[in-house]
Amino acid sequence: MAMMPGASSTPAEDESAGSVGHAYLLPCMLALFFTWGLATVLVDIVTPKLKSLFDLSYTEATLTQFCFFFAYAVISLPAGVLVGRIGYMRGLVVGLLVMACGCLMFAPAARIGLFPIFLLALFVMASGIAILQVAANPLVTKLGPAAQAPSRLTLAQTFNSVGTTVGPVIGAWAILSHVPEVKDPASLSAEALAAARQAEAAVLQTPFLVIAAGLGVLAIFFWSVRSWVAEAPKSETATETRGLGLDLLRRPKLALGALAIFLYVGAEVAIGTLMVSYLEQPRVLGATAETAGHLLSFYWGGALVGRIIGSFVLRYVRAGLVLGACALASGLLATISGLSSGTVAAVTLIAVGLANSIMFPTIFAMAIDGLGKRTAQGAGIVCVAIVGGAVVPVVTGYLADTVGLSLALAAPVVCYLCIAGYAFANLREARATEQNTPKALAV
Repeated sequence: MAMMPGASSTPAEDESAGSVGHAYLLPCMLALFFTWGLATVLVDIVTPKLKSLFDLSYTEATLTQFCFFFAYAVISLPAGVLVGRIGYMRGLVVGLLVMACGCLMFAPAARIGLFPIFLLALFVMASGIAILQVAANPLVTKLGPAAQAPSRLTLAQTFNSVGTTVGPVIGAWAILSHVPEVKDPASLSAEALAAARQAEAAVLQTPFLVIAAGLGVLAIFFWSVRSWVAEAPKSETATETRGLGLDLLRRPKLALGALAIFLYVGAEVAIGTLMVSYLEQPRVLGATAETAGHLLSFYWGGALVGRIIGSFVLRYVRAGLVLGACALASGLLATISGLSSGTVAAVTLIAVGLANSIMFPTIFAMAIDGLGKRTAQGAGIVCVAIVGGAVVPVVTGYLADTVGLSLALAAPVVCYLCIAGYAFANLREARATEQNTPKALAV
C-alpha cells in the first residue's frame, strides 16, 4: 500500500518521499484530473444526442447518467480494497486502463447502433474513473501539510474543471454540430431506421477514441514513475485494511460526508445533464442544441473559476463556512432560475456551476480526515456515494416529464440545503475542537 494516507512510515521515509517524488507527482496528478474531467463531461453532450437518436424521454435519456454513476456503487468499495493492496500508483494505472477500455467500446457501440451498448460503454468507462477517484483523491490530500488538504484537493479539482470546461466546446463541435438528426423515425422501416442510427452514432466514437489513446499514454507514464511513492510492506497494513471497511460508517463525519457527496454529485449532474434541454426551451433562450452545448461550458467553467478562487480562500477561511455558503448560494440560484424565464433563468442556472466549485473536494477532504491507515477504505466508501449522479438525475428527469424542467429543479435545491446542513455541522465541530485543543495539550 502507498505510504500516503494508508501506510505507517518513519519521519525519515516521509521526508524522503515528500521532498523528491511528491514535488513532481502533484503536477502529474493535475494532468490526470484534467483528463478524466474532459471524459466525464462529454456524457452531458452524449445524452441529448442519444435522446434524439433513439427518440428517448427525459427519464430514459438520464439512464446514460444512471449507468455512468451506478458504476461507482458497484466498483468503489472493491476499488478501495484493491488500492489498499496494490498501492495508489498501481491503482491509478488500473483505473486508467479500465477507463480506456470503456472509451474504446464506443467504436463497436456506434457500429451496432443500440442504446444498451452505449450504456455498457459508459458503465465500463465510469468503473475506471471510480478506481481513479479512490486512488487519486486521498493521494492528493497527502501530498503536503494536512491543514491544507482541502485547498490542495481543490487545486486538483480545478484542473478537473478545466477538462469539464473544454469538454462541452469540443463535444458541441464534434458531436452536436456535424451530423443531421434522424428524420421522423416513425416513417422509416426497421432496417432503414437501424442504418440511419448507425450512421449518426458513428460521430460519437471519435472523441472517445482520442481520449482512450491519451489514457493509454498516462497509464504508461504512471507505471514508469510508480517508485515516486514508496510502498509499505503488505504485512504492515493487511490487518487494519482488510475487508470493505463498512465499520467506518460508524464515524458520523464519514457517513454524513458520504451522504453529502451523494447529494452534491446528484445535484450537479442533474443540472448539467438537463442544461442543454433547459436552454432549448422557448421560455428560456430557445437556443439550438449546438449553442446550448457551448453555453454548458460556462456552467462547468464557473466551477473552474470558483476552484481557482477557492483553493486560495480555503487557506484562510474555515472549510465548513465556505462550503455552507456555497451550498446555500447554489440552492438560491437554482430556485431563482426555476421561478423566472428568459436570460435570468439561463444565467442563474449556469451560475450554479460557480457556487458548486469547491463542494466536492471540500466534502471529500472533510469525510476522510483522520482515517490514517484506513484512508483508502474510507475513500472507497465516499466514492460509492458518487452514485448520487445516477439517482438524482433520474428523479429530476422524472419530475421534468411530469411537471416540467423548471419545477424539476426542486430536486437539486433540496440536495443543496442538506449539504449546507452538513457544512455548518462540521464548522461547529471544528470550532469546538479548536477550543478544547489547548486544554488537551496542557494535560
